[in-house]
Amino acid sequence: MGDSFIIAVDFGTAYSGYAFNITSRDKELEPTVKYWGKEYGRETPKTPTCILFDKYKQFICFGYEAKEAYVSRMGAEAKDNLFFESFKMSLYKRKLSLDMKIKAANGKEMKALQVFTAALKFLKEDALKYIAQHTAGKQFTASDFTWVLTVPAIWDNSAKEFMREAATQAGIVTKGKEDKLIIALEPEAASVYCKKLPSDGFIAENLGNLKLDLSPGIQYIVVDCGVGGTIDITVHEVLEGGNLKELNKASGNDLGGQTVDRKFKQFLQEIFSGVWDDYEKKFPNEVQKIMYDFTLFKRHEDDVEIPCPFNLGRMAVEKYFKKVQGATWEEGAIKISKEKLREFFKESLQGITQSITEVFQKQFKIKYILLVGGYADSEILRNHISDEFRDKCIILCPFRPQEVIMKGAVEFGRNKGVVASRKNPFTYGLGISQRFDKFKHREDKKYTNKDGVWCRDIFMKLVDVGEDVRWNETKELTLYPVEAAQKAMSFSFYRTKKKHVTYIDESDTEEIGSLVVESPDTTFGLDREIRLKIKFGFTEMTAIGTDRESGSSQTVKLNFMRK
Repeated sequence: MGDSFIIAVDFGTAYSGYAFNITSRDKELEPTVKYWGKEYGRETPKTPTCILFDKYKQFICFGYEAKEAYVSRMGAEAKDNLFFESFKMSLYKRKLSLDMKIKAANGKEMKALQVFTAALKFLKEDALKYIAQHTAGKQFTASDFTWVLTVPAIWDNSAKEFMREAATQAGIVTKGKEDKLIIALEPEAASVYCKKLPSDGFIAENLGNLKLDLSPGIQYIVVDCGVGGTIDITVHEVLEGGNLKELNKASGNDLGGQTVDRKFKQFLQEIFSGVWDDYEKKFPNEVQKIMYDFTLFKRHEDDVEIPCPFNLGRMAVEKYFKKVQGATWEEGAIKISKEKLREFFKESLQGITQSITEVFQKQFKIKYILLVGGYADSEILRNHISDEFRDKCIILCPFRPQEVIMKGAVEFGRNKGVVASRKNPFTYGLGISQRFDKFKHREDKKYTNKDGVWCRDIFMKLVDVGEDVRWNETKELTLYPVEAAQKAMSFSFYRTKKKHVTYIDESDTEEIGSLVVESPDTTFGLDREIRLKIKFGFTEMTAIGTDRESGSSQTVKLNFMRK
């Protein structure tokens, strides 16, 4: 029963939320999604990924509450509070460490791990409380559930590892029960959910009565358009039995929906040049309101009329609109033409088109593009993708595209092997020594001990970059000591983007972990066997080394973060 109790947390750049299922396996119901913001006149499947701490770095609140508390702040004390938003982007394309710091809105710094941990802890506690309210007060603890945490597919392993550490510190899982937390890739989760949708589950814009055909051999692209930071693109092929195979390493960029919001804000600065900065400082809650209204209006490809807040209205005499194209002042509202609105989308849409085009340049037989994520709510985005690619394939977008990832992640928690194989993002290898061969080895790598002449630092390849790796794949190999009397053997693991590597100290090759295996019985000298088992499995890698003679065993989770 326990493994069908699942909570999936979609921790997004701009918005976060969760979905859950507490039915037994044979009653597969639609996952339940919590709606947020009723007390602020909203009802959304996710809440803003905003978090507020006091000056002592103690957690105050998260989500709409944090946003409201921050923008309506009063007095000197509130200026000392630390407010973070869009902080998830700090994990993108960065070499991470557990000590790295990120900046709050007031410029003060806090450890990123502390910020992420507090956010996940809030979501965990809120989920358990919400579920208790919907199950006649039955009390659950975190350990009653399998937890699924979604991350962008384009993230590096170090970012996934960072999120796992934050989830552990937040009490979502405990040491020894790590398998109760599954890291799921956002587009994969979306894909899993869309597989089950009937044709009326998709937006019907000029698409006819279509659903995703999942006959074996069908290939499709999932474009996960974040309302916040990232665009994530994966390519799947349906296998016999309905599982999926990843055909192309995840690609994408950081030109999600916030790129459009940023362009709109720049336009407001251009309109109200000279007064905007002052206005934003004095009335931050009014600015938040304008931005929130814009996120609603930008979904439609039409002229936009944004009610002008009182204080901006007082400043916004018509003179400000005389020098800009595409915006007019109409009785207390800022009217933006749909042509101007499209301009805000231009950079983001070009980036998305470019990334999808790169996939089409490969030798795939793509039948569908599946648009998911909160940004896919935008008509401008959907029409643009349709105009660009409808001659090549069918474009589908589910209703409520923002909920698809959370709901799919619940399904993913039930069936981890639904993505049967993925493309390996790196070449992985092991550093070893071999008997020196003057025809094969570099002279400067030569060294001598009591038991012979050896070559050090050889890169022994385990898997190739771009190779298909099954979701629970394990590689096994046997290694031997280089000294008859040594009582422990040390092994280091490396990764590189290159296909061909001879030595571990070549450029772009980095160490990702090491383990020491005790081998106290030296009777067999150089003939002793150490068996290594490397799990490439899921979204994280582990290695186990065992000494055949003594049975001594050591496990290491390969570490992708800077120490």
